[in-house]
Amino acid sequence: MKRSELLRRLGAGGCVLLRHGGRHDIYLNPATGQKQPVPRHNEIDEALARHILKYLGVTPR
Repeated sequence: MKRSELLRRLGAGGCVLLRHGGRHDIYLNPATGQKQPVPRHNEIDEALARHILKYLGVTPR
């Protein structure tokens, strides 16, 4: 999955960028308080993308 698509889904699910890390960006879901790092690769493995979406409480497609 492209990183831009993952970020689009996170934004649509109410998640916000909390801070930039060294190699990852940290996203927060304010509704649940969950934080999750998102790598800065152009392509993100499908399994990892599903995990990030599920952990942050965003329903995958």
